[in-house]
Amino acid sequence: MSFAELLDHVGGMGRFQIIYAILLAIPVFMLASHNLMQNFTAATSEHHCHVHININNTPYTNLTGKLAAKDLLRVSIPMDSNQQPEKCHRFVTTQWQLLDSNATVTNLTELETEPCADGWVYDKSIFTSTIVTEWDLVCDSCQLKQMAQSIYMAGTLVGGIIFGDLSDRFGRRSPLIWCYLQMAVTGTSTAFSLSFTAYCIFRFLTGMAFSAVEWTPTRTRAVVVTMFGYCYTIGQCILAGVAYAIPSWRWLQLVVSLPYFICFIYSWWFAESARWLVIAGRPDEAVKQLQRVARINRKKEEGDRLNIEVLRSNMQKETASAKSSHTFFDLVRTPVVRRISFCLCFVWFSTSFAYYGLAMDLQNFGVNIFLIQLVFGAVDFAAKFISVLTIGFIGRRITQTLTLILAGLSILANIFVPQDLKALRTVLAVVGKGCLAASFNCVYLYTSELYPTVIRYVEKTQRVQLKLHMQPRGTAKDQSQVTRD
Repeated sequence: MSFAELLDHVGGMGRFQIIYAILLAIPVFMLASHNLMQNFTAATSEHHCHVHININNTPYTNLTGKLAAKDLLRVSIPMDSNQQPEKCHRFVTTQWQLLDSNATVTNLTELETEPCADGWVYDKSIFTSTIVTEWDLVCDSCQLKQMAQSIYMAGTLVGGIIFGDLSDRFGRRSPLIWCYLQMAVTGTSTAFSLSFTAYCIFRFLTGMAFSAVEWTPTRTRAVVVTMFGYCYTIGQCILAGVAYAIPSWRWLQLVVSLPYFICFIYSWWFAESARWLVIAGRPDEAVKQLQRVARINRKKEEGDRLNIEVLRSNMQKETASAKSSHTFFDLVRTPVVRRISFCLCFVWFSTSFAYYGLAMDLQNFGVNIFLIQLVFGAVDFAAKFISVLTIGFIGRRITQTLTLILAGLSILANIFVPQDLKALRTVLAVVGKGCLAASFNCVYLYTSELYPTVIRYVEKTQRVQLKLHMQPRGTAKDQSQVTRD
């Protein structure tokens, strides 16, 4: 009897597993918020240099006797090619002659300009505050915005390494509880950051948190993982509504972080993984946990029949496999496995890079950022459903190939679409993201099936680390991080 059969013996996908899966799914709704939140908390509003002019002694006034705001901008800020105020420069001296309709200016480019020495004025009609407006992450400092997201994703990489090792040393339950607490505390602290440096530090610590679960039976694990995937997708749609309702970045950060305190409280109810307890040499505790699961699943009699000897005798194969030594070198030891590893690494890299490159740069599409976030989330529903059908009818390899080719064609086509055709550019991006979501759905399943069981865990650890490391401005903790084979 394997561990999966033991779970069937104490109730299979019973009441305990259903409750467990639901409680684990709740935090997944907010994972999308943390991963993609900088689309809103770091949104760049329309801005121009701050100007200081004594308007009491100006030669040009409107009918009310005051200088109009648009006139003030015209004489202070040069216009760009779209006849909008320049974002990063202003005139060295006020150009009053630009207000005289009868006057002519031979060459505006000859007028001397300077950088914004006194700060910027931001349009707050959509976002009342963002980290960009608060710390002036524009012009020469615009790269700091992307750096903040990359730091968050660096945290997910470090967290995957650290907590992956801790979960093997101290079990699944304790690191999971700690991760919920860390997510709650550091996420909340981010909302009260007094400087950009503090903001980056707290975002890094937030990115480190991740979770794991092992109590789902093998035959239903695919269903549960799919459920987690849809929870993440729903979370993307929820993020659009929450961000629209909360235009202040600090309040938005707070709202998506505080629920993790609730997750931290109820996570104390979670049971430790019986498989890990047996492998760690604590079979007596594993028996107690399995009997607890049996009681909750109304299989008390079956649970009472379990004892240490029964557990040991039926898990000898898994215990022996766990004791065998396997390293990352096993992923490239033989020609067949080496080819599989290289191909899958390329698929994971291309899918992750393109998916998060689209999902984390919504403002560049030039349409309503809340609407496109909602559409980007909704397209994943259809994409994942279609991928499930195609996987069953035409197989993994063809599905994986088609989704990547279609995604690549859609994204490449956008290069040749003029910037003013915003609707067409958005449609192509949505199609591309949908294909990439389908690719994700396929590659998770495909990867687990291509490797021998004895090195699957080694491959999985490398896959998580590679995926997080290769993203253009970092992840997300994807939905698969809440499960461990």
